[in-house]
Amino acid sequence: MDWIPPASPLGSTGLSALVAALPLAVLFALLASGKAKGWIAALTGFLAALAVATIAWRMPALPALEAGLHGAWYALFPILWILVAALWIYQLSVESGQFEIVKATLAGLTPDRRLQALLVAFAFGAFLEGTAGYGVPVAITSAMLIGLGFPPVTAALLCLVANSSPVAFAAAGVPVTVAAEVAGLDVLSVSRFVGLLLPPLSLIVPAWLCVMLCGWRASLEVLPAILVAGVTLAATQFLAATLLGPWTTGVLSGLATMAALAFLVRFWKPGRAWDFGGAVPAVLPAGPMDGRIPIPRALRAWSPWLLTSALVLVWGTGLPRTLGAPAFLSSPGTAIFLAGCISVPLLPGLGLRKAVACFGGTLWSMRLTILTVCLVLAMAYVMNAAGMSAALGIALAATGPLFPVVSALIGWVGVLLTGSDTSSNALFCGLQRTTADRLGLDPALMAAANTAGGVTGKMVSPQSLSVATAAAGLAGREGMLFRRAIGHSIAQALLVAGITALVALR
Repeated sequence: MDWIPPASPLGSTGLSALVAALPLAVLFALLASGKAKGWIAALTGFLAALAVATIAWRMPALPALEAGLHGAWYALFPILWILVAALWIYQLSVESGQFEIVKATLAGLTPDRRLQALLVAFAFGAFLEGTAGYGVPVAITSAMLIGLGFPPVTAALLCLVANSSPVAFAAAGVPVTVAAEVAGLDVLSVSRFVGLLLPPLSLIVPAWLCVMLCGWRASLEVLPAILVAGVTLAATQFLAATLLGPWTTGVLSGLATMAALAFLVRFWKPGRAWDFGGAVPAVLPAGPMDGRIPIPRALRAWSPWLLTSALVLVWGTGLPRTLGAPAFLSSPGTAIFLAGCISVPLLPGLGLRKAVACFGGTLWSMRLTILTVCLVLAMAYVMNAAGMSAALGIALAATGPLFPVVSALIGWVGVLLTGSDTSSNALFCGLQRTTADRLGLDPALMAAANTAGGVTGKMVSPQSLSVATAAAGLAGREGMLFRRAIGHSIAQALLVAGITALVALR
């Protein structure tokens, strides 16, 4: 194609950026209205992107459609392939009855809903983010909290907000490695700055979740758990990202936080077990799971998750690619799918026929989510190919000395647009490097700011909202979750932007 994307087709950087933002404005206005389902809002945003690209940017129609198809394919593979495989494992666990044991082992640690939220949404969610990412933590932890008795809306909102600081180290650190690659920087340099920017957020998210759940006074009753969770995740992130790089940071920080919380609640309990009725003590889920669960039985119930973690870690080392495996086989989704296949004979009462039926049921239950995510990524790719995303980035970069603050907000916008910190880094880290060089700033810091700022947009991205509603049985209510989560997202984005500014002044 001879056509070259113009940066400012309307003759003004500001006007071009405003027009480029129209598809985003349409998408989020429909979501915020609460009157449009997620897939309708995504379809409208995609059509708006096509219109702006072909009319204002004068992009030929065929390349614009090809860009949209490319985005939809990227949504199907690897993003939705990872998500479908992970949710299939969850369905296998439920169908075999073993998920009751998984829930009982978690609830058996503590009947307190505040501590359950920290264990599942924060700690286990961070571990899942490190192994898989791409919406898997929100999907699985939301379903687990609902299974433990949390109201669906509360569970979805808690898991969306918890899925913030761990996102930078998703899927064995892919967002950080992509940021370094696109910006032409050393990956360890970017990782060290991410390890500076995100731990303060990790430190306060446990308190954030508890206050959301039960208010300040009841949160103070579990202050030891809040401190242990926040300090452990923050310290492990800092040490691993600084000393080891991004590849194992997510898994190690999640595992360390789960272990620290489990150890704490083994020897300490709050003065009362808080439930949604207030002071009424919480109870374990009804069923034959009372008392201590034998270790072999618990290991069998947890085997799908343990296999998933082990195989994704192996895949994260790049071994399949080293052995010459094609892209499909080297995807983390394939590792998760393989873990599910291995789990079938390990879980009682399954068999091949039930496993295949579970896979088909997973696809059917996710049909609207699949459509929504494909349309959102199609819109993002059209905007990127046409130069609309670049126009937005150039306008934001024109802030000069304020760029360290704006840098994190660019990442936030990128994740709002794509639903992926990895994709946001692919879109904007080249711009971050160019602007940093012009302004005399450390380009590794700006690439890290894009990564760290992006994690705060994850909770309100259409992709995450669709995943959360699908997992919580709230399909079509994406707008409601968006309105309830947007304030948390903006507050966290401003926090990361302020930390970036302080680091830039060092």
